[in-house]
Amino acid sequence: MTNKLVTLTTTALLALSLMACGEKNQTDVANDDTNKVQSRFVTIATGGASGPYNIIASTLAEIYSNQLGTNSKTQTTGASVENLNLLNQKKVEMAFVMSDVVNDALQGTGNFPNKIDNVAQVAALYPNYVQIVTSKQSGIKTISDLKGKRIATGAQNSGVELNARTLLAGFGISYDDIRVDYLGYAEAADALKAGSLDAAFLTSGLPNSALMELQQGFDLQIVEIPAEGLRQLAENSPYFNAMDIPANTYGNPEPIPTAAIKNALVVRQDLSENDVYLLTKTLFENLDRLQTSHQAAKDISLQEAQQGLVAPLHSGAKKYYDEVNNKQ
Repeated sequence: MTNKLVTLTTTALLALSLMACGEKNQTDVANDDTNKVQSRFVTIATGGASGPYNIIASTLAEIYSNQLGTNSKTQTTGASVENLNLLNQKKVEMAFVMSDVVNDALQGTGNFPNKIDNVAQVAALYPNYVQIVTSKQSGIKTISDLKGKRIATGAQNSGVELNARTLLAGFGISYDDIRVDYLGYAEAADALKAGSLDAAFLTSGLPNSALMELQQGFDLQIVEIPAEGLRQLAENSPYFNAMDIPANTYGNPEPIPTAAIKNALVVRQDLSENDVYLLTKTLFENLDRLQTSHQAAKDISLQEAQQGLVAPLHSGAKKYYDEVNNKQ
């Protein structure tokens, strides 16, 4: 009888112990925040509504909402300069920007009277191609032919306008030598079609949807930026690369030499390491979806994400890249 009682008591205690362990493990899982984003909101600053930034970021925001449970959305803006100011003011958490603008923001030059410190990079993205568009009847063949013309240089203080100004100056043309209109992609395309512009700068990934639409019923021609002149300019502005717009992008039979600048995905430096780790991880684990949203995203790759960084890499992004590298 005594032995039976001892056995029953031992069994009961063991059962209680196992139940307690199970409850403890469930509590540990419930309290494990490593797979949760602390930020309830992840707003991504983009650019014009028809540009690749906005198209790709809209897909990314949807992915974040579905997979991380955040209230994610995009904010249409005047692009890079405004986006970095919004980051600095803590009005957005993430932004698509151009590398040359990030460079100016970190140094406190150009459109930034003061240095912006609350910015860290998640990844180097796809290249932005400088697409200077005109009509075949204009007689404009190269960037040097723009002198004396009426030109749209992008929204004022945008990344497009910044690199347009820099490129023109590199080829001996100041704003005093041209008539400037500050127009975004869609507005510039409409103005070209209406005949109120001679040429326009549209700097984006390929293809640009505004140019694809303009191509219908307009004798579109892309203006060349000679590689030799660009190499001289790159001595002081190393973020410019000589690249070609591939043949047949806009009905062009041959590749067109132009300048390209890498885009950057940046976040606020003050976001937690775990949040940025999850944002980075989720981006690359869903890269196929981003690449179906816009052709430009096909040039985003995990292998090149750390090449050509202009801002400090956020520790959360570094944690993800280190983790991937250790698995290889």
